[in-house]
Amino acid sequence: MDRLQSMQTLVRVVELGSFSAAARELGSTQSAVSKQVAALEKALGAQLLARSTRALKLTEAGERYVEQARRLVAEIAEAESELRAGEHRLQGWLRVATSVSFGRLKLLPLVRSFLAAHPGVRIDLRVSDGFVDLIEQGIDVSVRIGEQPDSSLVARRIGTTRRLVVARRGYFEGRGDPPREPADLLAHNCLVYSELRSRDAWTLAAGPGASAAPGSLVTVQVGGNLQTNNGEVIREAVLSGMGLALGPTWLFEAELASGEVEPALPHWPGRDIPIQLVSPPQRRNSAKVRAFGDHLAAGLA
Repeated sequence: MDRLQSMQTLVRVVELGSFSAAARELGSTQSAVSKQVAALEKALGAQLLARSTRALKLTEAGERYVEQARRLVAEIAEAESELRAGEHRLQGWLRVATSVSFGRLKLLPLVRSFLAAHPGVRIDLRVSDGFVDLIEQGIDVSVRIGEQPDSSLVARRIGTTRRLVVARRGYFEGRGDPPREPADLLAHNCLVYSELRSRDAWTLAAGPGASAAPGSLVTVQVGGNLQTNNGEVIREAVLSGMGLALGPTWLFEAELASGEVEPALPHWPGRDIPIQLVSPPQRRNSAKVRAFGDHLAAGLA
């Protein structure tokens, strides 16, 4: 039995949630993968997986073993990748997580160009607007919008998200005067993206032409009839004329350029928030993560 190969197989079975999914990825059969994991359990003298017809679940011993195995497999893969990097060839899987809208609109084009530059790399792109546990899900790197509260992770700022209060063109017809000051937002239906810690507390910065000193910050507790944890829903709600949103300019880039969407409070943009590349500590020195981060930073500039 090849112990390292068996560990790699076990890790992928756990991360993908089934023997069949791991077999497809590894180009093997479900029975071969199952036998490989069973042989590892026999060699260790411990049951690692509790099998049922519906799902796989790690035993207590399995949780401890997989945590160590995942770290070891990643370190070995990275050591090999570092050698190949010396020959200008990165290889292997890079598991990336990000939010749905950012993944579709901004990250995917950069992933495409990164893969073209590094044909030996394969990317597993996970998109979700909810919390993603990087270590538990075996993620190498996550692209996150906003401050990084988890000090146990390694964060690198690769860009800046600029935000505006936006509305569909013609939205204010029959709905009263457009807002001129942040406090005027209280009279309008404001759509809230709930995945940011600020939620309905919109912080705006005085820009050129504002009634306050440039850079002054004002926070308004807005209200409205819709909040959601999905940026795509916010985007569609604005485009359908449901209300105003404090959104990143990249989310409405095409519509702002065409005039379909307009700044509703042009002299008071939202406070800029960082775009960060976040990794588990054991991926700090990863050649693939470093190269991917450099590529994104250049692309987002």
